[in-house]
Amino acid sequence: MANDLTTELQKALSNRIMVLDGAMGTTIRGYELNEDDARGQRFKENHEDLLNNGDILSLSKPDVIADIHKRFYLAGSDICETNTFSATTLAQSEFFVEDPRKTGGIKSPEFFQSEVLDNQFLKDLVWELNVRSVELAQQEAEKISNDTGRKRYVAGAIGPLTVSLTNVVDPNDTAFRPVTFEQVKQSYRHQIDALISADCDILMVETIFDSLNAKAALVAIKESGTTAPVIISAAVGRGGETMISAQKVQALWHAVSHINPLAVGLNCSLGPDLMKPFLEDLGKVATSHISCYPNAGLPNPLAPTGFDLEPTHMNNYMSDFAKNGLLNLAGGCCGNTPEHIAAIAKALENHPPRPVPTLS
Repeated sequence: MANDLTTELQKALSNRIMVLDGAMGTTIRGYELNEDDARGQRFKENHEDLLNNGDILSLSKPDVIADIHKRFYLAGSDICETNTFSATTLAQSEFFVEDPRKTGGIKSPEFFQSEVLDNQFLKDLVWELNVRSVELAQQEAEKISNDTGRKRYVAGAIGPLTVSLTNVVDPNDTAFRPVTFEQVKQSYRHQIDALISADCDILMVETIFDSLNAKAALVAIKESGTTAPVIISAAVGRGGETMISAQKVQALWHAVSHINPLAVGLNCSLGPDLMKPFLEDLGKVATSHISCYPNAGLPNPLAPTGFDLEPTHMNNYMSDFAKNGLLNLAGGCCGNTPEHIAAIAKALENHPPRPVPTLS
């Protein structure tokens, strides 16, 4: 079935520019939830605040998450990402495991193994988060597909972590890392297995700041044996480098091409205007489809969404990207509401997709 889905999506991406969804976090803000909403009854006694743990809302406020998926599909999204950006044991430990540094300890591989990766409560919670999040997106995809006659898809979001395999955390011991490659892979594999068990259509390794972390996720996908289509998307800085590991987009492609991704692209980052040259660079080397979902400009605390650009601006930028033959799949990251996605979908309507080069 997954192989059939890959062929189906490859054909669709070659025929038209498909539309991704927008920012889950930005859109959640519009519901004006509070800490009690995030906790619900189930997590009422949790020792850490949960309002910034957007993934937990799949359990405590599933109606909100389902409504957000519905709004993005109605705005024109062909693919919506699951609410699982931080649904790994390593990321969720920030909210459910006591930080050893509060009592004079350190975060180390030993800590992460015993207190996080082997923590049965955390493993069960993360599994449930991923499965429930897929279900919420699937139910809305099926409804919209049936109502419109156009098939919609669900991508399992596999986001970055709160720990890095690249960053030096102790200047007195530059070889030390709080986690090992195997531990990062183990955490990602747990999430991937949950997403696959819930039959999500696509696996999406996204917002890559640290290429080595992402590599662990891709190895976990490979070792899982799944044939589900994979999309890989990096966030880059002003020089076109991934923000922690400083890997340029051309090098990124060569590091991930072995997985034969359905699409590779850029997201988040600096807004569409500053992203464009790096998207062009990626398009020169990638032999897969190209995806792009930039932030709605730079952060602006005075703007309603927290970002500068309004729907009309995103329409203009993404229309330009499409006109220049850069896109197969496009949407929006931070600051992009369903209204932004509707404007992006409109911008892409009359433009052909980027032709995928073939290897000579």
